[in-house]
Amino acid sequence: MNKIPSFTIDHLRLLRGIYVSRKDEVNGEIITTFDIRMKEPNREPALGQGALHTIEHLAATYLRNEPQWKDRIIYWGPMGCLTGNYLLMRGNLEPQDILLLMQDTFRFIAQYDGEVPGAAPKDCGNWLLHDLPMARWEADKYLREVLEHMTAANMRYPEKAE
Repeated sequence: MNKIPSFTIDHLRLLRGIYVSRKDEVNGEIITTFDIRMKEPNREPALGQGALHTIEHLAATYLRNEPQWKDRIIYWGPMGCLTGNYLLMRGNLEPQDILLLMQDTFRFIAQYDGEVPGAAPKDCGNWLLHDLPMARWEADKYLREVLEHMTAANMRYPEKAE
């Protein structure tokens, strides 16, 4: 059985950052999947489920309404390991291409005040699982500590030493 490419990344050395997880051709168009890694796997606590769920709602809302990028956004959603999110976009893109977009997205989340979009029983499958204060805190931390100080190491996966 073939290994899934994401299982070849050295998660013990993986930093917080923005990574290209994969690129796929669909109907002649490149779809880039980004790994928006907010936590260092296995070295710091994972994101709380409520905070991550709220980040999902706010990021998806922001991205799908952002004038320059909205037509390229396909999907934003949480990783099962609770250490970040996946962003799928149309186009052959690199982390540097979306850095300002991610800074704006996480600034929006960090400063958001109000009702969480789509967090009502008729709109969400788990509407009670939201935590806006922690979502804001986590977004601000990621913005200040990572997105505003990106280096090549925060944009290139560490490979496993065999």
